[in-house]
Amino acid sequence: MTEGAGIRGIRDGDLPDDLTAAEAGMWQAFRNGTVYDLSSGDTVVDDPHGGHPWGPERTVRARIICWLLLDGPPALAGRVASLKLTGVQVSGTLDLAGGTIVPYLEMKGCRFEREILLPEARFTTARFVDCSVPRLEAARVHTEGDLHLPRCRFHNGVRLTDAHIGTDLLMNQAIVYRDRSGRSIAADGMTVGQDLQAELLESHGELSLRSATVGVSLSLRGARLTNPYTRLALNAPQLTVERTLYLTPAGVGASMLSGATPARGTRIQRFECQGGIRLDDGRFGDAVDLERARFTFTDEQELSLRRIQAPELRFLGEKPQRGKVVLSGARVANLVDRATAWPGPGNLHMGGFVYENLVPHGPFPLAERLEWVAAATAEYNPEPYERLAAVLRAGGEDEDAREVLLAKQRRRRETLPPAAKFWGYVQDWTVAYGYRPGRAAVWMAVLWAASSVAFAHASHPPLKGGDHPAWNPALFALDLLLPVIDLGQVGFWQLSGGWQWLAAVMVLLGWILATTVAAGATRLLRRN
Repeated sequence: MTEGAGIRGIRDGDLPDDLTAAEAGMWQAFRNGTVYDLSSGDTVVDDPHGGHPWGPERTVRARIICWLLLDGPPALAGRVASLKLTGVQVSGTLDLAGGTIVPYLEMKGCRFEREILLPEARFTTARFVDCSVPRLEAARVHTEGDLHLPRCRFHNGVRLTDAHIGTDLLMNQAIVYRDRSGRSIAADGMTVGQDLQAELLESHGELSLRSATVGVSLSLRGARLTNPYTRLALNAPQLTVERTLYLTPAGVGASMLSGATPARGTRIQRFECQGGIRLDDGRFGDAVDLERARFTFTDEQELSLRRIQAPELRFLGEKPQRGKVVLSGARVANLVDRATAWPGPGNLHMGGFVYENLVPHGPFPLAERLEWVAAATAEYNPEPYERLAAVLRAGGEDEDAREVLLAKQRRRRETLPPAAKFWGYVQDWTVAYGYRPGRAAVWMAVLWAASSVAFAHASHPPLKGGDHPAWNPALFALDLLLPVIDLGQVGFWQLSGGWQWLAAVMVLLGWILATTVAAGATRLLRRN
C-alpha cells in the first residue's frame, strides 16, 4: 500500500491498490457500518483460543485496521462508519497509541498474532469480545463509553494503569495470565465511571487495583484468582468503590443479569482466591460482601482489611485454614458474620476494629463470640472486649455486656503477678469483679448466719463491769462484718482462744467484701 493510495482512498472512497481480498471486504464493511464476519460456521475451527490455523482468507493486517480507525474513508451515504469484525485474524501489532478513534470498534471471536497497544488512546466505545490477545497495553487509555473485554484470553497480561473508562469496564469470564512482572491485570489508579464487572474472571498472577476508583460497584462474583508466584493475588489498597465490592458466588452458564439471584438448579461458582488479598484503606459506599468466598492462604499470606471503611461488612465466607485475617483499624456500621467464618487463635487481628452493630447469620452464642474476641488477642488487649460490650449494651443486651467485661477481667488476671492474680481470684469468687453484685449479699448472708450460730455458743465476758447491752450473737456477728458501721456490740465483749481468731477472720472477710463491692461500684459508675 502506497502513501498516495492511502490519500486517494480517503478522499474519494476508492479502494486502495494493495489490499488483500479479506482487507478489501473489511474496508467496504467499514464504510457501510456493517459486521464483517469471516467465521466458517464450524465452532471448533472458529474458536479463537483453539489450535486450528486460520489462513490468509481470514487474515487482515493490523496497520490496515489502524488506518481505518484513525484516518479511514468516509461512510457511504446514510451510513455510519464503524469497524465490526467477527472471526478475523489480525497480523502484526495493532498500535493505536496516542490516537483519537472516533468510529465505533467491536471485535468478536478474533485472534491477534501480536499485542494490542492503546496507551493514551481515546475511544468512544471499544469492545473486544471472546478474542485471543497476547497482551493488552492500555495505560492511560480514555473511553467516553464502555470498554468491553469479556471472554477474552490475554496470554501476557493486561495493563490499564491510570486508565479512564467513562461508563462500564466488563471483563466477565476473561482469562488473564501474568506478564513478566508477575501481574495479570495492572490497573493502578484506574477510574471507572460506573460498574467494573469481572465475574467468573480467571486471573493467574497479581490483580493490582491500587488507588483505583469505581463509580458504582465492583463485582468479582465467581472469580478465581490464583497467584502461586508472589504474596498477593488481589492487591487493591486505597480502592474506592462508591457502592459494593462483591466477592461472592455467580451462576455458571445461566442467562441472567449481573447480580441477580440464579435460577433454581443453576450451578454456582464461588469466589475463590489462592493468594493474599490486600484491601487496606479502602472506602466502600455500601458494603464489602464476602458471602461464601473461599480463601486458600499460606501461613505468610492474609486477607488484609486494615483501616477499611464501609457501612457493612458481610464476613460470610469459608474459614481460611491457614493465613491471617486482619481488621486492624477498620470501621464498619454493621458486621454481618457467622461463627464458622472466622479463623482460630493467632490468625485473627482486630486491634482498633470499630463496628456499631452485630448481625449474626445463624447461631452465634455469647460463648463463641468471646472465643472470637480471644482469638483476636494473642496477648491481652482490653479494646476488643470493650467494643463488644459497648455494641451489646447499645443493643439492649446488658447482661451479655457484663459477661463480656467479666471475661475481660479474667483475661487480664492471667497477665498479673501472683499477688495481684490472687486478689483477682478473690474478687471473681466474691462479686465477679463487681459485675454480679448480688453475690456479695449472698456471701454476707451466709457468713452472718454461720457466725451468728457459732457466736451463740461462745464465752463472752464483758470487758468492763457496769452497764452493757444484752448479748446478741446475731448483732455481734453483723457488727464484725460491717467495717464502717458500729452496732454497739464489739466494744463490750471479750473473746478468747479460737473465738478471738474467728472474730478476726470475720473482720477480714468484711473488709474484703466491702472493698470488692466498692471496686465493682466504681467500675460500674465509670462504665456508665
